[in-house]
Amino acid sequence: MRDYLIAMLVIPVLFGAWIVVQRIVKEFALRHPEFGPPREEGGGCGSSCGCSGKKACKNRDKHEH
Repeated sequence: MRDYLIAMLVIPVLFGAWIVVQRIVKEFALRHPEFGPPREEGGGCGSSCGCSGKKACKNRDKHEH
């Protein structure tokens, strides 16, 4: 029962901490536009399309449209 209660407290705390980190990153990006927009998670070539290089991603995008 104790493990269950600990998990019920830790998981929301970690989730809240991740939201705070995302907010800090977005605020930093607004203050420093020279670094470009913040990258969203899963927006890179290797993480969202399963390819090994950018050229493969471009080819994949052409076939989808």
